[in-house]
Amino acid sequence: MKRVLVQTEDFDVAGELATLEALGGGGVASFTGVVRGGNGLAALELEQYPAMTRLQMERIVMDAGERWPLIGMTVIHRHGYLTPGARIVFVGTASRHRTAALESCAFLIDWLKVHAPFWKKEHFADGNTQWVASRSEDDARAHGWNG
Repeated sequence: MKRVLVQTEDFDVAGELATLEALGGGGVASFTGVVRGGNGLAALELEQYPAMTRLQMERIVMDAGERWPLIGMTVIHRHGYLTPGARIVFVGTASRHRTAALESCAFLIDWLKVHAPFWKKEHFADGNTQWVASRSEDDARAHGWNG
């Protein structure tokens, strides 16, 4: 089972985990990313080009499926205008063994962070906005999966 969703709607983490658990593997791993608050942040706006974003996300999921013996993967990424505390991304993996589930989950979120084409703009309470720049730490972490 492989599911890739790009949507504006929120998602149900418990429901997504239950679906992966029902596949009968020995391990399910997940990551849920949420909008950080603080420093006057009022919202995070995520823009994307639907055809390009979905295709790239599907490629990343396919790559994970080739690297680890997985029985299920779910990747959900939201776009639009999200306030602090809102869920942005869900990655869930299921395998017969915990190592494959854990490693593939980490790989997926690391690669999504740097390879999925989303553009992020921060909106602050004072009316200012700024685009979020890529971070070298994220690039290095994703690059670490190449070796």
